[in-house]
Order: sequence, then structure tokens, then C-alpha cells
Amino acid sequence: MAPTYSLNDLILYFLKLGTWGFGGPVALVGYMHRDLVEDKKWFSEEDYKEGLALSQLAPGPLAAQLSIYLGYVHYRLLGATLVGVAFVLPSFFMVLGIGYAYVLYGGLPWMQAIFYGVGAAVIGIIAMGSYKLTTKSLGKDKLLWAIFIVLAVTTFVTEEEILWVILLGGLAVWFAKSPPKWLSSGVNGIVPTIFLQLQPLATESKLWEIAWFFTKAGAFVFGSGLAIVPFLYGGVVKEYAWLNEQQFLDAVAVAMITPGPVVITVGFIGYLVAGVPGACVAALATFLPCYLFTVIPAPYFKKYGKHPAIKAFVDGVTAAAIGAIAGAVLVLGKRTLVDVPTMLIALCTVAILFKFKKLQEPYVILVAAAIGILLKLVLF
Repeated sequence: MAPTYSLNDLILYFLKLGTWGFGGPVALVGYMHRDLVEDKKWFSEEDYKEGLALSQLAPGPLAAQLSIYLGYVHYRLLGATLVGVAFVLPSFFMVLGIGYAYVLYGGLPWMQAIFYGVGAAVIGIIAMGSYKLTTKSLGKDKLLWAIFIVLAVTTFVTEEEILWVILLGGLAVWFAKSPPKWLSSGVNGIVPTIFLQLQPLATESKLWEIAWFFTKAGAFVFGSGLAIVPFLYGGVVKEYAWLNEQQFLDAVAVAMITPGPVVITVGFIGYLVAGVPGACVAALATFLPCYLFTVIPAPYFKKYGKHPAIKAFVDGVTAAAIGAIAGAVLVLGKRTLVDVPTMLIALCTVAILFKFKKLQEPYVILVAAAIGILLKLVLF
């Protein structure tokens, strides 16, 4: 079926989403569903589900991979490439600007005040996005709901998205709805283990170290962009000692108060380590693996996605992925909603978005930022 939109339309949409799409991966995948499937109807529910399932199965940041896949659906490699770049560039330039100010003024104390309000509002935004995604995708299917609950609980308890549990969700629906003729045949996730045996190139250049480390970050971290944070901490603070604890926390805060994919914090970290070249190398090294792990299997997802067994597997993985997203909302809420004011901001955000369905999230973010600054001035 011919697309009802042009490639320029899609690029412009993702430029806008990358410019004011706040809330991290959970919110971003929800925005894509609301805007591109429900409102504009540029993509079918099946296209979206296939993209979400593939993005969850492959390593790398969830929202960026889903954008790349949607670009691929009708416009193949050119669409995937241009859409991916359009989605990432706005927030990359923003973190470059913040990085410059951070180095120039020796830290950004105002960032914590802004994040105090914005972080709470973001929890409300992603909670609403997760609610809409859940009710739309799962319907009344009891098996899908059971998988959703299991993944939500395991993600909340372990505070990480476990790939093999997500795969089990797909297998459970596959075996229940379209049992394979040969039960001995299995489904294996593709993990680029060969890279684990390689060593970084012997060189004194810090850019090579940055390239190697962030390539591993993009290639081996599964789940949402938030899942990359513990990996980055282990390398950036502990292994290489490029940043201290406070600088790393500030880097995570930058990711949360800027729109676009959360993983763009790698650009901020790269800038602090080696200036603009470091930022460019870190961003490219992180996003290139996720781009390849999306476009290489994409044709097979498109070709075989309608097969009953594949469709059942994708439905199960989708339910598991949405459960993991819901669990991530709870984890983030536990860390962000630390007192009565932040809880009230989150609850008010949910109530306002539920009441005014057409309200744009950036307005909520701006108000929350102002409230955060005022509360910090009054309370502290």
C-alpha cells in the first residue's frame, strides 16, 4: 500500500519530536503511537507493533530504534537514515550548548531546580502515555495482560529490562495461539557476542577510547535509553574516570530535561571528555549499532511479520515490552517523586492531560520547570 505521506512529512515530524518530545523513551514511543497511528494514520497498528517488538529485541535505545524502523517501513534505507538523523540532531545540538555552558560556568546548579519540577511532570506524562499504550495494545486478551503484569513486576523489582523474560512472553503467545509443528525448533535472540572478544585499538587517542566504549554501549545495552545509564556509569566514572559522580549525575539530568532520546546524554558526556569531537564521536558510536540492528532485520520483519506464528510472537513481545515500560515508569517514579510537592506535580500532570487531551506536553514541561524553580527558592 502506498504511503499517505511524503518522506519530507515524516522527517519534519521527527525533527519536531526531537525538538520538543519530552519524557524519555516511554513517552516518546507513546507520542509516536498517538500521532502516527491514531491521529495521522500514516502507519497501521501492525507496523507499529512490529517496530516496537524489533526495537525491544535488538540492543540500543528504544525510541531511536522505533523511529528508524518507522522510517524504513515505506521509504527503506533512505527513510530510516534521514528519520533517525532528524530525530537525534535537535537534542544533540541542545546538549552541545548545555555542555558549553556547563564547562564555561563550572557546573549548572540551576539544572537541579528545573529538574525538580520537570522530573515530576515527566513521570505524569509517561504514566499517561503508558496507560494509553497499554489499553490500546492489549485489549481484553487475558494472556497478554498476564505477560504485561509479569514484566511490569520483574522490571520494577530488578530495575532493569530482562531480555530473556521478554522473549519468553513472545514464545508463550506463539505456543498458545499458533503452536509450531516442530516444538524442537526455537527462537534465539541475535546478540553480537563476537564484539565481546575484541579489544580496543592500541592507541593513545582519547577519541578512540570514546569510540570503543560508546560502541559497546550502543551494541550491548538492551531496552530503553534509561537502561544505558548504569553501563555508562561503570565506564565513564569507574573504569575511565572521565567524569566524577556529580558530573555524571548532571549528565543524566541534562538527558531528562532535554527533549528527544534520553541516550543523547552521551553527547554531553563526550563534550565534557573531549569537546565537540568527543561529543560527535560518542553520539555516532552509540547510535550506529542501533541503526544497523534495526535496518538489517527490518526486511525480514516486513516480509514474514504477517505469518501467524510470527504475529503471535510479536504480540507476546509487544505485551512484554509494554509491561517493561510500565515497570520502568514505577522505577522512575520511585526515584523522582521524593516528597509531597513532586507527588502533587505528577498527579496534577496526569489529571490535566486526562482532562485536556489536546494539550501539548511542552507547555506542561515549561510550567513544571517554573514551579520547580519557585519551590527550590521557597523550600531551600
